[in-house]
Amino acid sequence: MEGLGLVILIAVLLVLLGLFSSMIRIVPQFQRLVVFRLGTCKGQKGPGVVLLYPFGIDRAISVDLREEVREVPHQTNITKDNASIGIDFLIYWQVVEPVKSVLEVNNFRQAALGIATTTLRAVVGDIALDDVLAQREHINQVLRAKLDEVTERWGVKVTAVEIREIVPPREILDAMTRQMSAERTRRAVVTEALGTREAAVTVAEGQKTAAILQAEGQKQSAILQAEGQRAAQALVAEGFAVALDRIFEVAKTIDSKTMALQYLEALKSIGASPSTKFIFPMEFTSMLRPLIGMSEESMQK
Repeated sequence: MEGLGLVILIAVLLVLLGLFSSMIRIVPQFQRLVVFRLGTCKGQKGPGVVLLYPFGIDRAISVDLREEVREVPHQTNITKDNASIGIDFLIYWQVVEPVKSVLEVNNFRQAALGIATTTLRAVVGDIALDDVLAQREHINQVLRAKLDEVTERWGVKVTAVEIREIVPPREILDAMTRQMSAERTRRAVVTEALGTREAAVTVAEGQKTAAILQAEGQKQSAILQAEGQRAAQALVAEGFAVALDRIFEVAKTIDSKTMALQYLEALKSIGASPSTKFIFPMEFTSMLRPLIGMSEESMQK
């Protein structure tokens, strides 16, 4: 009997312990408990220690408040210009209202993935292929805005959408490769032409500068030569003027006799020439008068 009583006591203690553990829940900082009491939502509880009624009176659903990331697998989409491309992307979301995330939708994660897929097809369908490849960030922003409009009523905030890979069809990839090669060839030709033009411009500018410097040098040389000639002519003129002044000073001291002797010397030189005809000026007779007077005076003496 004592053994049976001990077993019953242990069983009661275990039941009480299990009942007590089911009544007490420890909720972490990043979680909340949405509590239903007899089927009626009583709101969210936590973090910390939360007491619940046992025997199924209270039922708690745990909701994680941390930001989550989900991968949307490869999706085939048709662009505005009827090109088929494959896109896979990532969605980042966070529960901001735990009660709504439980009451408004059965499985908000699956619902968000479905909305993301259909929204991606709608967004890509309005954009041409070239824009899809070039405006990835714009598509991310449009997707995030449209998804956030839908998930807001579920108490879920879409924080970011990131397209991870865009895979065009093989023929489009080949065309893009040829286009890229042609574009690089065009850039190389343009760069070479620009280099040739810049080289020609540099050579022309150098020739222009050399011609200007040569002209400047010739100009300076001509100026210096002209200044030298002017200085030389000034010196010659100054010397000639000095000589004339000297001759004039000496001529003032010469008397008529000396002049007559000079005329005789001139006549002597004229007579020694082979000419047979002599022309004497009218003034020659007046110049001979002093000589005649000198001769008469000598004879009288």
